[in-house]
Amino acid sequence: MDARTHHDHAGHAHSHDTVPVPLEHGAVYTCPMHPEIRQDHPGNCPKCGMSLEPVMPALDEARNPELLDFQRRFWWTLPLTVVVAVLAMAGHRLGWFEMATQSWIELVLTAPIVLWAGWPFFVRGAQSVLNRSPNMWTLIGLGTGSAFVYSVVATVSPQVFPASFVSMGRVSVYFEAAAVIISLTLLGQMLELGARAQTSAAIRSLLGLAPKTARRISADGHEADVPLAHVHVGDLLRVRPGEKIPTDGAVVEGRSAVDESMLTGEPLPVTKRVGDKLIGATLNTSGALVMRSERVGSATVLSQIVQMVALAQRSRAPMQRMADQVAGYFVVGVVAAALLTFLGWGYLGPEPSWVHGLINAVAVLIIACPCALGLATPMSIMVATGRGATQGVLFRDAAAIENLRKVDTLIVDKTGTLTEGRPTFERAIGHGSYPEDEVLRLAASLDQGSEHPLAAAIVAAARQQGLALDKPDRFDSASGIGVRGWVDGEGLALGNTVLMQQIGVDTSPLAAEAEALRAQGASVMFLAVDTALAGLLAVSDPIKATTVDALASLRRANIRVVMATGDGLTTARSVGQRLGIEEVHGEVKPADKLQLVEQLQAEGRVVAMAGDGINDAPALARADVGIAMGTGTDVAMNSAQLTLVKGDLRGIATARALSVATVANMKQNLAFAFVYNALGIPLAAGLLYPFTGWLLSPMIAALAMSLSSASVIGNALRLRAASIRET
Repeated sequence: MDARTHHDHAGHAHSHDTVPVPLEHGAVYTCPMHPEIRQDHPGNCPKCGMSLEPVMPALDEARNPELLDFQRRFWWTLPLTVVVAVLAMAGHRLGWFEMATQSWIELVLTAPIVLWAGWPFFVRGAQSVLNRSPNMWTLIGLGTGSAFVYSVVATVSPQVFPASFVSMGRVSVYFEAAAVIISLTLLGQMLELGARAQTSAAIRSLLGLAPKTARRISADGHEADVPLAHVHVGDLLRVRPGEKIPTDGAVVEGRSAVDESMLTGEPLPVTKRVGDKLIGATLNTSGALVMRSERVGSATVLSQIVQMVALAQRSRAPMQRMADQVAGYFVVGVVAAALLTFLGWGYLGPEPSWVHGLINAVAVLIIACPCALGLATPMSIMVATGRGATQGVLFRDAAAIENLRKVDTLIVDKTGTLTEGRPTFERAIGHGSYPEDEVLRLAASLDQGSEHPLAAAIVAAARQQGLALDKPDRFDSASGIGVRGWVDGEGLALGNTVLMQQIGVDTSPLAAEAEALRAQGASVMFLAVDTALAGLLAVSDPIKATTVDALASLRRANIRVVMATGDGLTTARSVGQRLGIEEVHGEVKPADKLQLVEQLQAEGRVVAMAGDGINDAPALARADVGIAMGTGTDVAMNSAQLTLVKGDLRGIATARALSVATVANMKQNLAFAFVYNALGIPLAAGLLYPFTGWLLSPMIAALAMSLSSASVIGNALRLRAASIRET
């Protein structure tokens, strides 16, 4: 494809006419562990009892009301818990009260802790029984409820207990166990809710990109600033220099350069003229524009990015589904183990055997809470998707995170992926009486009237060399083939061979040089002065500085890289040779890419396909992992499981490394949760007592339960700082 044709095509390759991701209207609440639970009001999950949270966090979202509620319950009752614990441990030594009186004092102090601070836990435990979905709240409710009710009866009616239950002048009570367990559980929930709030920070930072208002032009020409929510499809909006584009649409008046780097990662502003598409939240840098809004609200590119991150954070990984199934059976098994512990100690243990049985059964219920197990994968997924979003890596779902690490073959495009995607002047060659610098000077003078990327590269090179440019006259752009005009009284034409043929210019004297430059990956334009060949100019698309390192990283991961591009085979092979890519396919159409994916899969390969997300939809859908590259509009493609907003190859290496790190993190969390419970339950049940004399207090069990959840959360949050540049 010739120079101008190629770049004109590339500039319009990404259409906005894609199907947007379906979005929810109104607030929708879901469970972080069970995203299939969705409702239009806050509440608790019927499966696990966790509080539901909004699918889409708001930019100005207030602090989580549940977190505030738990903080209030925790801090108001913490002093009571401390006093009860001190009395239980040292009251008989201090001798402040008779032991029977101390039991009543502990009851008065513990009642608000259990009945007020711990009330949400009992509600969740009851819901788990009613919904036949046993979970951690089932165990906490049974454990603390048993300890509290037993202690109340022992205080109010001590005469119903046998004499063997009496110790130090009173029937033994365990108010401190119930109080400390409630306080520690509240602390664990506060830590967890705080960590969950951190995972939505990435979404809020994306939401913060959008402007708050837009300047709307009414039918009578009056202009007024209105809130962005009041903008409708078809409205005319004015965008002044330095302002953000308010919403997705098209230019109807004016010309300007728009910085789209906040969404695409491309640092070079893109020239926008009448008819060109605009993406909301991008920055208008130089000129004034009037645009017509085409997509508003949840249909914009930015909203789709936010929606994709939110959906990915709420999706369930295959590993998580396994953990959920295990947790359900696990709770039933724990209740059975607690019952056996109670009966075993009651009939076989030392006196007071039934007291020992009750306390050890409570310890089993508490230490076996599967909260660490339930948090293991959702926390990793939420942190990983947030981390990826900040680096331009948008996973559509949790399964994509798990699958990407299995990929062993990657098909990539050239332009904008391996290369910069924007031209850089390489050299000029003069013909006849025209030296190289004069060829560059004349071409740059003419191209001052053009805003084409190739023209910008030539003008920039001439100014860098200090050449004096003349103002062009009667400038005309022949779309796709070049430009014509007058400079200093001479008629100039600059373009590809098609333009030269149209005006009758013979390019054969420089044909060999032109072909050699094309073989090196350059785009070639001929310059004619008054229908006589004056020389040629070569502009190339340089390989990105990050590409070599990214390819090296992929090779170290034993990934086979295949280039498939619509560019000419000569240019494609030149780039492939410089990058060490042995398998190169040029002049490839979308159907050919689909065939290539199927061919590699037939060889037993796990294939990732990186395309523009629009023309390559069949291949993206067929690949094991479809990766949408390039502009933010690709987010709308349902065929891709992953979108790399920045559009460079390093993003693929980063995404794969993030996949490997996330799965490893989930496995660590699951292993920790299983091992913790496997070791804790026998100790709590007292199986080691005959050999070691070890018993586990319910308070220590509650502390261990909270620490296990905190460790899983902490391990997941390590992903935010983990190095994911290498696999």
